[in-house]
Amino acid sequence: METTTDHLPAPGAPAVPSRKRADLLRFAAVLGGLLLLNFIGQRLFVRLDLTEEKRYTMAPATKKLLSDLKEPVTITVYLTGDFPPAFRRLEQGVRETLNEFKVYGGANLNYIFIDPSAGSTEANRNKFYQTLFKKGLKPTNLGATENGKRVEKIIFPWAVVSVGGKEKNVLLLRGSQTASPDVRLNQSIEGLEYELASTIRNLVPGRRKRIGVVQGHGELSNAEAGDILGAWQQQYDVYRVTLSQVPDLRALDAIVVAQPKSPYSEEEKFKLDQFITQGGRALFFVDALRVDLDSVSRNGAALATPYNLNLDDLFFKYGLRLNQNLVLDLNSGQIPLVTGMEGNKPKIEPMPWQLYPLVNKFSAHPITRNLDAVYLKFAGNLDTVKAVGVRKTALMTTSRYTRVLPAPVPINFNDARLEPNPKLYQNGFQPVGYLLEGQFKSLFANRTRPGTMQYQPEKNAQAKPSKILVIADGDFIRSEIDKKTGRPLRLGFDRLANTEFANRELVLNATDYLLDDTGLIAVRGKQITLRPLDKVRLAEERRRWQLLNLGAPLLLLGLFGALRAWRRKRRFASFAS
Repeated sequence: METTTDHLPAPGAPAVPSRKRADLLRFAAVLGGLLLLNFIGQRLFVRLDLTEEKRYTMAPATKKLLSDLKEPVTITVYLTGDFPPAFRRLEQGVRETLNEFKVYGGANLNYIFIDPSAGSTEANRNKFYQTLFKKGLKPTNLGATENGKRVEKIIFPWAVVSVGGKEKNVLLLRGSQTASPDVRLNQSIEGLEYELASTIRNLVPGRRKRIGVVQGHGELSNAEAGDILGAWQQQYDVYRVTLSQVPDLRALDAIVVAQPKSPYSEEEKFKLDQFITQGGRALFFVDALRVDLDSVSRNGAALATPYNLNLDDLFFKYGLRLNQNLVLDLNSGQIPLVTGMEGNKPKIEPMPWQLYPLVNKFSAHPITRNLDAVYLKFAGNLDTVKAVGVRKTALMTTSRYTRVLPAPVPINFNDARLEPNPKLYQNGFQPVGYLLEGQFKSLFANRTRPGTMQYQPEKNAQAKPSKILVIADGDFIRSEIDKKTGRPLRLGFDRLANTEFANRELVLNATDYLLDDTGLIAVRGKQITLRPLDKVRLAEERRRWQLLNLGAPLLLLGLFGALRAWRRKRRFASFAS
């Protein structure tokens, strides 16, 4: 019998480690490597956003806000449930945004999702709905097209942010109502970071900026501007200011001039000028022409004549001219008119009124990006003039079908009964709102201060860059008054159309832009490109792509298994030989 010793170790040779021991060493090495990577990852924070538009990258202002949180913030989101895919995009966008918030907010930021329709019985669901209604959370019926079919879903697109016992509701479904459902959902996703971050900022304790609302020249009363005043007071300290009774405006951060009707004195204008050229912010809502609706109602007609506000030279110095005219737009609101009798009662119907323009053409500026339409009444247009060092942005313009009438302009309600002639509306887009930014030159440079012999030098050591918003409509921040309660309705709400326009949102965005030094408002400029599929090809090739998605992974898995089996067989065959 022949014995072979080819595979026996030579005397004195080191022992070969067993296969089991080698596997244990390999496992220990992999585990040690993972622990080392985890240790490094905890101390070296790195996040990579590979999307083209950087949709998962938080703005520096948002990161700082969340990193500096001193007390817990809880965000309760009611936008969840059994949604069609189009609506799940918005829900997923909220989750992704809050996940990013959690990274920078840490233990001080928590969020939960609650399905309002998750009640076990219809009675429980209705009871929960009533609870949400009382909080001011109104449902939305949003439509979308899924697989060629129209789908509608009642959702609660709201979140509630709680900080230190204070709460504030956040509407998550924004965007223009005239846009398609897909575009509006995309606009809402673009605005999520700003809506949530700005709400947190408003609730976190801090130094409140001061806004002075100028009075003494027939400006809007507290009742007429009640809604926007209340909205400002949630974030700022708001004061009524009479220019003739204060030495200057240095204690304020911004001023508001809302539909004055009588002229400013030179001394008052000087105080406005010095405040703005020294870095103060200003919001002007001014009319160029006086329109007396009471006179129109009594006499059937009236003339709109120019105001003398004594502010034209101030605007001109800053690079803007408020023209003495009115713009008429075929894209307009309505007024109620008597069109006949129903028995003994007059029949009242809404009629288009071209002197009430509806504006939905905006610039891409953060103040107006993705904004819904705004409502104007008896607005004029604006022109720019040369002003060195001042950047001018036309925030909003009328539609292409606009007519401009110079003063004096006849006003007659009966004109609303007539069919407008489109050939007369050929003046094109007319700017009605401007943002001015830069270093403004003083109107009183190289002149004496009004009422004194004090000389104002051309160069002011206290001069600082500033920002001004000018809208050529004094009614822009006027709220309608509820006749039953005497309280102002929400700014932008039109009872006749039962629609809320975006006047309130624009004014709050503009105030935020003018006063926010952190740059958080710039987040509203975030853009996420909508990349829709080709619906024709999708319908034609649906089955092919479904089979590919199902079959390709199985085929790859089968090939991988066959390859692995072949390699094992070959390996053990070599050992056997």
